[in-house]
Amino acid sequence: MTQNILLLPGDGIGPEVVAQAERVLAEVAGSFSLSLELDTANLGGVAIDREGAAFPASTREKAMAADAILLGAVGGPKWDTLPAAERPERGLLAIRAALDLFANLRPAILFPQLASASSLKPDLVAGLDILIVRELTGGIYFGEPRGIDVRADGQREGYNTYRYSEGEIARIARLAFELAVKRGGRLTSVDKANVLEVTQLWREVVTGLAEEYPNVALEHMYVDNAAMQLVRAPKQFDVLVTGNIFGDILSDTAAMLTGSIGMLPSASLNEHARGLYEPVHGSAPDIAGQDKANPLATILSLAMMLRYSLNAPEAALAIEEAVSRVLDAGLRTGDIAEHGQVSVGTSAMGDAVIEALRSGRRD
Repeated sequence: MTQNILLLPGDGIGPEVVAQAERVLAEVAGSFSLSLELDTANLGGVAIDREGAAFPASTREKAMAADAILLGAVGGPKWDTLPAAERPERGLLAIRAALDLFANLRPAILFPQLASASSLKPDLVAGLDILIVRELTGGIYFGEPRGIDVRADGQREGYNTYRYSEGEIARIARLAFELAVKRGGRLTSVDKANVLEVTQLWREVVTGLAEEYPNVALEHMYVDNAAMQLVRAPKQFDVLVTGNIFGDILSDTAAMLTGSIGMLPSASLNEHARGLYEPVHGSAPDIAGQDKANPLATILSLAMMLRYSLNAPEAALAIEEAVSRVLDAGLRTGDIAEHGQVSVGTSAMGDAVIEALRSGRRD
């Protein structure tokens, strides 16, 4: 059966890193006899420039028909003067909502070759393997009412609404429990239940579900403590589950434990395992078009796509092993190169991953 893949290169370095992932996908498609049909569309700033909207109708139509989507990045200073509702990032929120991509999986895995590149001491991060499960279509990013109004005293006042229903909490928590069953059997639910009523409900719902998963050890942690513990003793965590805004912040914190945000993939899934896959990093407009971007996070996002949406775990593992061999060989892009190491460009890193895939087959 042919599976439809939609590529959304996006803005900044997005087209460069997606181009390398597309090359890797072509390589594994041939090696593992995958029948794939690829298409491309616009999202973000490039969509605003070309089609007048961050998530145009043409992209929506293709996205709804795709089995999986690979995204580069959106946004940049070029569009910062637009009204908030018209900026590139709104396109990303809109596609998540349109596809009901409620679950964001962000692994923070430290490749042993990069232990010394972490901002923490190597003994604190060696062997790090955390999975953050972030609710993605609710919470304060989507809650209504929202806006900026002028008060009676003439001052402007901004406001947002933090909302979660029991059903929204239950479905993300259930997924996190199921992932914890397959991993280390430990789940940390992160909230701020001491001051926020919405997260008091969050804690109640998660606690109620725990009875269905007797083999998972559940703990609750306030978000401020969770942030502190991530940089104090990160290996205490296995799976973390939390709401949209807390997950956004904590997953970026966890990213730096691994040496570079340029190494981390992510998956955003709906209830039918259709997903949007993207690197955690942003559009990095300061290095766009200079062949400096690290494509490994996008390539590893491709591996997640093969595992979760395309049912091709062998191909996913082949990519992950190829990336590890490239790092073993000492190849580094500028963001992960340490003192004295020679860095390679975006295209050269893509070449190296493809060669590692081929040599792995020969071995």
